[in-house]
Amino acid sequence: MNKFDRDIIIAIDGFSSCGKSTLAKEVAQKLNYKYIDSGAMYRAVTLLAINHDLIEGVQIDEERLLNLLNKVSIDFRYNAKKNKQETYLNNNNVEDEIRDIEVSDHVSIISKVKIVRECMVDQQRKMGLDKRIVMDGRDIGTVVFPNAELKIFMTASEEVRAKRRYDEIKAMGKEVLLKDVSTNIQKRDMIDQNREESPLRKATDAIVLDNSKMNRQEQLEWVLKILSEKFGYSFT
Repeated sequence: MNKFDRDIIIAIDGFSSCGKSTLAKEVAQKLNYKYIDSGAMYRAVTLLAINHDLIEGVQIDEERLLNLLNKVSIDFRYNAKKNKQETYLNNNNVEDEIRDIEVSDHVSIISKVKIVRECMVDQQRKMGLDKRIVMDGRDIGTVVFPNAELKIFMTASEEVRAKRRYDEIKAMGKEVLLKDVSTNIQKRDMIDQNREESPLRKATDAIVLDNSKMNRQEQLEWVLKILSEKFGYSFT
């Protein structure tokens, strides 16, 4: 395999539970790039808000949240034993907590808050100063890195996404109903696409990947093919 030595940013956007993180991690590993899970950053802020009782229905105590954001620290550390990257909030490992259904129920509410998005976008842009990153989220190709060299917009059927998310939660040993996961995904889709701040939308120059009927290897090969065509490298 020829060494992929281009310094680029790969932005992967799309709907919830499309497997964006899975694909982004595998692409980053293949290219020896750094992977940034922007969704985990918003989940961490959501967990922070929940733990400090800042959410009442759909209302957020933005003044208190801003005070917390001014001191918040979010970073990613590789766990060699688990062979995975984990999210740390103020030096505490919160990887499992941020995947909980309660966080999933509130993350879209938190992510649409202007001060939250401004803070996260600022941090994400700093992470991409040296390029050589793969970042996934909702607004990476449209807001965070509008000049990213490769933009992918992922989608899949609602039924497929609900089952994937259900399996993910069950694999963590947590009990959940498939219908509740499906309802959560429907709610998140609505909020993500209609929020005032950085709504979910496909960048005009993004390439659409519908992975409803694709497995992990097939979608990775799909991206590598795009990279080969765009940058003239052969991944064999």
